Amino acid sequence: MNKKKTQKRFLIGCLTPALILIAIFMVYPTLNIFYMSMFKWGGLSETKTFVGLNNFITLFQDTKFLQSFQNSILLIVVVTIITFGFAVVFANILVRENVKGKGFFRVIFYIPNILSVAVISAIFAQIYAVDTGGLLNNIISLFKPETYESIQFLGDPKIVLYAIAGAMIWQAIGYYMVMYMASISSIPEHLYEAAKIEGASRMTQFFQITLPLIWSNLRTTLTFFVISTINMSFLFVKVLTSGGPGGASEVFLSYLYKQAYDNASYGYGMAIGVIIFIFSFALSAIVNKITERDTIQM
Repeated sequence: MNKKKTQKRFLIGCLTPALILIAIFMVYPTLNIFYMSMFKWGGLSETKTFVGLNNFITLFQDTKFLQSFQNSILLIVVVTIITFGFAVVFANILVRENVKGKGFFRVIFYIPNILSVAVISAIFAQIYAVDTGGLLNNIISLFKPETYESIQFLGDPKIVLYAIAGAMIWQAIGYYMVMYMASISSIPEHLYEAAKIEGASRMTQFFQITLPLIWSNLRTTLTFFVISTINMSFLFVKVLTSGGPGGASEVFLSYLYKQAYDNASYGYGMAIGVIIFIFSFALSAIVNKITERDTIQM
């Protein structure tokens, strides 16, 4: 009995500091965002006017917010699908195929992940540049050197989101590829040998052995990546386009920032924060449910 009490006190002693920190730095700020979303407040003065749910009513009639919401969803879908597709395929090739210089490719792919968003944005600003230094325009112009007109990758509302998605994909692929390489390397070799004896092709081995056995890792990283894409999209948009041209690349976090800090509509900005908070949790739950599979033991 005394031993159980001692263990219970030990557990409480270990958990209490963590719970206090979570309550101070996570729970309280989150609840405060919900509370502040019901006020009309500039963020600096002491005058706050309680407006109830009016901020939310205004929000759902705000076409700029709705556009930023659509842009965010588009970026999440495009960046997630392409990043995970390439990361898994590259990881499988580097682990399963006889490729020379595996260590070199691993380092090259991982380098973008250690660069800051500002540096990556500067690199892609040059890649997308419309002057003579623009790498992408120079390459495309080789096919039509006389009639070619430079494409404004960051200035055309129709393609600016895809240009930002390109930078985000380039930044993320290497990190997830290295994670999947570790998972694929842990799959017992005899499973592949048995599949070869049965006549399974490389493609069949990939879909029938590799993917099912790394599924739990894929599922975990997918949820993490979807949420981090929301945060990363704000950083890339802020540095590369500041939401332009004409709000075409605005995402909901950059719109929150503009409303809360540039337009001094702090309460309205917090209402946007509440919507993003609920959306993030709902999206995580949906992704978690869709990707649910029975665990396969190796």
